[in-house]
Amino acid sequence: MGPSRQWDVRGALVASGLFRFLHSAGGGCVAPFLPLYLRHLGLPASLVGVVVGVKHLVGAAWAPLGSGCAKSRGKRRALVAGSLLCSAGAGLLLTLVPPATRGPCGGGREPAGPWAAGARGALNASAVTAARTAPEGTSKAAANAVATGVKATLARSAFREALGFGDTLEKKDGGLGEGDARTDRYAVGPSGLATSLKATNQGTHAPETPAPYRPLLLRLEEETSSPGTVAVDLADNPEKSLPVSENRKFPLFKTHLSTAGDAYAPENLLDRWKEAQGVSFGMVVQNTVFRDRERHIFFMVLGTVVLWELLASPLEWTVDESLYEYLDLVDATDGYGKLWVWSCLGASVGACSVAIFVDQLNCFLSSNISRLAVHFYGYALLMTLSLLASVFLPVHMPKKTKRMNKTAKALNLIGSDGRAILSAMTVFLTGVAGSAVHNFLFWQMQDQGSSEMYMGLAVAVALIAELLLCFFKSKLLRTLSSSGVVALSLSCLAAQLLYYSFLWNAWSVLLIQVLSAFSNGALWWAVNVTVNDIATPGTERSLRALLRGLSHGGGASLGSFAGGFVAANFGLAGLYRACCVCLVLWLCVFLIVQSKLPRQKKINYSRLLAADSSDVSDSDEEKERDWLVKAMKDDSFSRNW
Repeated sequence: MGPSRQWDVRGALVASGLFRFLHSAGGGCVAPFLPLYLRHLGLPASLVGVVVGVKHLVGAAWAPLGSGCAKSRGKRRALVAGSLLCSAGAGLLLTLVPPATRGPCGGGREPAGPWAAGARGALNASAVTAARTAPEGTSKAAANAVATGVKATLARSAFREALGFGDTLEKKDGGLGEGDARTDRYAVGPSGLATSLKATNQGTHAPETPAPYRPLLLRLEEETSSPGTVAVDLADNPEKSLPVSENRKFPLFKTHLSTAGDAYAPENLLDRWKEAQGVSFGMVVQNTVFRDRERHIFFMVLGTVVLWELLASPLEWTVDESLYEYLDLVDATDGYGKLWVWSCLGASVGACSVAIFVDQLNCFLSSNISRLAVHFYGYALLMTLSLLASVFLPVHMPKKTKRMNKTAKALNLIGSDGRAILSAMTVFLTGVAGSAVHNFLFWQMQDQGSSEMYMGLAVAVALIAELLLCFFKSKLLRTLSSSGVVALSLSCLAAQLLYYSFLWNAWSVLLIQVLSAFSNGALWWAVNVTVNDIATPGTERSLRALLRGLSHGGGASLGSFAGGFVAANFGLAGLYRACCVCLVLWLCVFLIVQSKLPRQKKINYSRLLAADSSDVSDSDEEKERDWLVKAMKDDSFSRNW
């Protein structure tokens, strides 16, 4: 017989802790900032929600399947090495996708604010001005045609500027006056539209349209692409039909519209109408090209993210299963439960450090590479370091035994217990609401002018707060009970969402992130108590994995799909308030239903077999502390939870 195998439990825990730290640091570099990078690429909130939702679904479904295939074939170490290398390469593929716009520092965001309506009003006012400066005797249809031409021409100029083209307006006889062709540029801002138009009338060039304002110009173009949408009505009483000021002098368009008296002659009105029709058709074609480009970017991003998730998702599942089986052979699984600390530390360090580093860089590393690509470079570097650390990981090759469907058994346990069903619905809804935070919180911070340093600090504060609260875990559960902790967690998450909807500046988000210790960490402590109560021998890990998959897979994916739609149509503030209201309603339902359910704690006999002989004492005082005696006492009666 060969020499006996050496079991180095301490070395296995140290190697696993180092691997978890490096791997979680790599995830912290990218995962929180992925929706922000998708915004930089030009994707709207609805499409970002689709991409992130598909990512969650693929990860939740493929992680156990991929890990099971590697386990059955004895290829766990090969899967770990291949997943680390290939996922690093797949992450770098996203840096090759060209952004739709080149905003300041990779912003690429669609502007919003009170001035947006003012910009539209300026275009509408220009159309009204054109109609009201028409000479007497001009028909209503002819004046509307002139207004349509002016409004569509201005929108076309802005639209072409947004796409990077110059807009040349040829001056024709009876139109804009004599002269050669020139390029007119229009700026949009709180007062930039009127300023640029005035500069154009005076023969000067307005500043170039800033890239972040270009999506608004596209929306303005869509609103003015049809001649029938011009809201100009010349009735007999123009004072009531035209919502303009009392001042009848309109100097902004004086040069363009009043240079020649025959500009509104009947023979020229038909030409102007045809010109307006041609402008509208050209804008529709250009708008179609832009939408096709957005769709092309969406499918490129979606394919890359799905490939990335297929390669990366089985890794963590495989490492955890292998380590637990290794420690279980020598009855040393107690150390396994403490490894999550290294994951939290790694994620906080990775997110905070890469955010601070990115803030020190210029907006663009080169002509086509934004500084946001540094997140993916850091991810690839840390995955490479994780590959070196994975060499020391203990990889257990179990003997082939009769396979048991633990997932089906876990589902049966949840379905047969009312408290378990309530816990499953709670973690599902918190996953739905939590996805709104993970997907769009940085969007909200960016709209408030936040730098990436505050974003990284927000992630770090939430994780560190969860670590610090862990020292009071036992006291918290004894004081409030598991149902009270769940109620506290739901209340804290609802408060966070409501706070985010009223976010007033960048640093203010750091104050509320402390509540993440209760809304995330304390919630899962209470859920684990429920799992321990209902689990049968050998099903604890399956139950926990099923509930986490329900939250991080099903709940997060549904929340991403719905959240993207709500954010696109009602804004980020509306999304957070809607999630807050849903959580408050569920909190009321949870408290009512929970009070009606009896709590019957089961004895987990697998713990009896694992009990240490040192726990047994013959003295009367220590018998009261023996956990077996306490378990028998708890099983002798039922009490409300």
